This record gives sequence, structure tokens and C-alpha cells, in this order.
Amino acid sequence: MKPRRLDPDEDTAPFLALLHNAFADMEGRIDPPSSLHRLTMSGIAAQARDGEVWVIGHMACVFLTPHPVATPPELYVGKLAVDPAAQGRGFARTLMTLAERRARALGFERLVLQTRVELVENHAIFEKLGFVKTAETAHPGYDRPTSYRFEKTLRGR
Repeated sequence: MKPRRLDPDEDTAPFLALLHNAFADMEGRIDPPSSLHRLTMSGIAAQARDGEVWVIGHMACVFLTPHPVATPPELYVGKLAVDPAAQGRGFARTLMTLAERRARALGFERLVLQTRVELVENHAIFEKLGFVKTAETAHPGYDRPTSYRFEKTLRGR
């Protein structure tokens, strides 16, 4: 299946359900709890309108947000999710390859993302995809790192 861009007027309920299903294993593992608990169907529609939401059926999705004023400009990759029943089929890699294409199309040379400190399996996946950990960040009220920033510099076509 090929990724397609979500239209903001579509029913976003299946994608909210996908995100909750895909991120269920984080429950009780990360502190503070995921921002996913605050995400709504209208929030997904707003992301599709103001940024980009790409989906593969109802099995995988990713949010892309351009940051054109960053130096250098960057494309933020968020809410990368694959339904657990569809994992291992290359959907995450397909969506990350799409993110690279979208960044280049926007004239950006860098992808960035955040992942929680506790999710070491995600760190390994992103490193395998060419990302490098560049910073540790803390959520408000925390005196320890709660997230890592990863970056990937895009070279050539």
C-alpha cells in the first residue's frame, strides 16, 4: 500500500484509534504521560490542515510539521505509529522515507523528532534510519531528561 495524505475533512476517528492502539505499550512506561491523551479527532484534522498527516490505510500514520524559521529549516516528524498487528511490514520505514521526500520538496535539509528517554527500542530504530541524538530535553516540572531530540541531515537527492 502507498501512503496518502489525509484530508482535514476526513473522519479522523480511525487514526485516533490507531494512535492509541500503537502507543498503548507506552502506558506506565513513560513519565510524564504521553501527549496522546490530549489529542482529539479535531486535533488530527488541525494537523492535517496546518501541517501534514500521511497514512497507510488504517494501519500506519505520521504527522509532519514544517519549521521553516529554524536554522537550518527542518521538518518535524511526530506521531509515527504502526498498528501492532501490522508491524514488521515496512510501514514505518515507508513513512520515514516519505518524510525525507517531503522535507526535500520543501527545500529542507533536516528531519527532527523527539522520543522519550524510556523508549530505548525507538532510539535504536531511529539510529538505524540514520538519526543522531543531538539533545536531551525535560518536560516542564522535571529536573531530569524526559525526551531525546534526534536529527537526520539529508544530503543529495
